[in-house]
Amino acid sequence: MRRIRRTALLLTVLTAVGLGATAAITPAAASGTDAEVAVTGTPFTDTRPDGTVYGLVDAHSHLFMQDGMGGAAVCGKVFSPHGIETALRDCPSHEPHGLGALLENLTRDGSPIGTHDTTGWPTFADWPAHDSLTHQQMYYRWVERAWRGGQRVLVNDLVTNGLLCSINPGTYQSCDEMTAIRLQAQDTYDLQAFVDEQHGGPGRGWFRIVTTSEQARQVIEEGKLAVVLGVETSEPFGCKQTLRIPGCTRADIDAGLDELYDLGVRSMYLCHKFDNALCGVRFDEGSLGTVINAGQFLSTGTWWDARSCPADRPHDNNPGNGELPPELEDDLPPVLPLYPPGTLCNTRGLSSLGEYAVRGMIERTMMIEIDHMSAKAAGRTLEILEDEDYAGVLSTHSWMDESYLDRLYALGGFATIYGHAAHEFVAEYERTAPVRERYGAGIGFGFDMNGFGGTPPPRADGAAGVTYPFRSFDGGSLLDRQTTGERTWDVNVDGVAHYGLVPDYVEDLRLVGGQGLIDDLSRGPESYLRTWAATEAHR
Repeated sequence: MRRIRRTALLLTVLTAVGLGATAAITPAAASGTDAEVAVTGTPFTDTRPDGTVYGLVDAHSHLFMQDGMGGAAVCGKVFSPHGIETALRDCPSHEPHGLGALLENLTRDGSPIGTHDTTGWPTFADWPAHDSLTHQQMYYRWVERAWRGGQRVLVNDLVTNGLLCSINPGTYQSCDEMTAIRLQAQDTYDLQAFVDEQHGGPGRGWFRIVTTSEQARQVIEEGKLAVVLGVETSEPFGCKQTLRIPGCTRADIDAGLDELYDLGVRSMYLCHKFDNALCGVRFDEGSLGTVINAGQFLSTGTWWDARSCPADRPHDNNPGNGELPPELEDDLPPVLPLYPPGTLCNTRGLSSLGEYAVRGMIERTMMIEIDHMSAKAAGRTLEILEDEDYAGVLSTHSWMDESYLDRLYALGGFATIYGHAAHEFVAEYERTAPVRERYGAGIGFGFDMNGFGGTPPPRADGAAGVTYPFRSFDGGSLLDRQTTGERTWDVNVDGVAHYGLVPDYVEDLRLVGGQGLIDDLSRGPESYLRTWAATEAHR
């Protein structure tokens, strides 16, 4: 029973973290039944009259979480040479009838006990869905629909977590984080080859991996999707800490950064959810914070060290003093940490190894993600970048103290907004507009798709929603409801159940937030490329 309780606890942490040989690639899926794109019209090309590119940018999603956390955290694949019926299958560990889907049940129903229809193709009775976090949401035809609906940049963050991999039921791959990163990088190149084969050969497809800002600009002008590789992992280069003792060296950091750069990675996080040897993290709030703090303890042997700090200064979320479910209490010490009310800061900032890693990224002209860093760590990182006059700083899914936005934009950095529900997105957009307007910056999304963060639900205000068919934001394409197999999705009813509904969500944002918001979104790719180009110029 103790092992069951411990597994349930760790799975709850996984919920909160919202987190070999290559098969020959053949265009089998193209010749058979596949997901409809439901878009008519030619994707727009070229630039605006002033020479700027335009479109939509998602600067934070996870195409290949299928190969993160041991290969069993997300069921289904982005593509399969053998067709959609092979790609979009449920996990064997979910049988029978979803009773074995502990993680799915926890994330969707709050209990490890539950059921769901596991059929997948062609009925898709229960998934994908905006609140089903363990089923594939980025099948390549759905990504194609987002591209045809106006998206021009996708940052594919390679992602995993070694601790959570080690306890996730069904794990069958290595839990070494760098091994998972390598596998997902290869997955991305394999998808590019797969799409190319469907469009006439190498270089002909719409899915283009880019490693420089100039390559990205050319791809966008050709009307294709520029795909950038990033990394979001908890212990990069083995930089775990145990009882505050680091598990990596400067040599490990140099070797790791060199390898990532050679793989094509151009942006990354130095810490995520748990404190590591490089930096402290920004806390989650309330009861969710309690759960992730439990993961922090299991991973590092220490609780978050939080102290009161001024409310008018950058700070972290308050993790609260919530309680774990009674059935899990035996797995942790009897006394959980108690934090004061009000504004708190993580006492852990950027370590000496973390500063070395930041400077190593500058030397390699990589963009530094400061979301998930503690306020102290983010502040020190910004100081280093300001001293270096280095533009390569990103905040891509609303996880940075907003008071840092001015410093980020002053450096030339780029920020996006998490894929919230439409009204919540508009509220954050309007709240942050004054600082963005001072620097003339465009905006983008950070959907965190396939990342356990949840995707936008349908609107709950009762107002009229998207009318199908509708025009893409640029007016060039007509989009109808998307159908895959026997299932047709409607953003008004289903929310953003999968990536193909991103254009529908944009139309809903237009209805809620107005044309000005859409104009700022369309300038997102240009702003992102300018940040990247300024980063590359620092040589």
